[in-house]
Amino acid sequence: MRVDDVVRVGLGTFVRPPEETGTGSPRVEAVYGYLARTPAGLLLLDTGLGEADEETDAWYRPRRVHVADALASVGVALDDVAIVVNCHLHFDHIGGNPAFAGRPILCQRRELETARAGDYTVDALVDFEGARYELLDGEAEVAPGVHVLPTPGHVDGHQSVLLRCDDGTVVLAGQSHDTASDWSADALAAQEAALGHEPPLPEPSPWMARILELDPRRVVFAHDAAVWEP
Repeated sequence: MRVDDVVRVGLGTFVRPPEETGTGSPRVEAVYGYLARTPAGLLLLDTGLGEADEETDAWYRPRRVHVADALASVGVALDDVAIVVNCHLHFDHIGGNPAFAGRPILCQRRELETARAGDYTVDALVDFEGARYELLDGEAEVAPGVHVLPTPGHVDGHQSVLLRCDDGTVVLAGQSHDTASDWSADALAAQEAALGHEPPLPEPSPWMARILELDPRRVVFAHDAAVWEP
């Protein structure tokens, strides 16, 4: 697999209200999944916007693209997907999970425990008939060259996928950061001592140095079409 073989799929859009944007204005955001061919088969990170309650739909005004249609747009069928990874279990990342009943869904154990504790997500999208979780406790190489790394921040159980390609490394960052610019700032904060800056300085995410050690060539995001490159 090469870096350019990682494929983005559009899974819909929603409107983040001004109460959440911090700008005083609403913002339209996209929802993206990512496909990668791995030694264990075709991997899909995230499956789209789920059906939520009326209050949630009124708040976010989602426009959904079913995961089957999103995959078909890039020539892939549901049955082609061997592994699902969710960066976390909020409803806008797991909406299509029931379409993959019987196939492994990789998730951090603490994230599934949080989701099952209630008042967190859409329960029917977590425990559906045929749901098959493969739980991780921290970093794991789930197939040759395919690493899942905890990237807490947005939620405690957030995880990202790192793919060792023939021509470099790609990070499927999910919602570790809302935007590529946020990631860039965090990555610079992790390098601040090497850059020669004196305190006071921002605190980077505790896991950022680990990812930078793995020399990513490209980082992609769940809600931003922009791509980070070093």
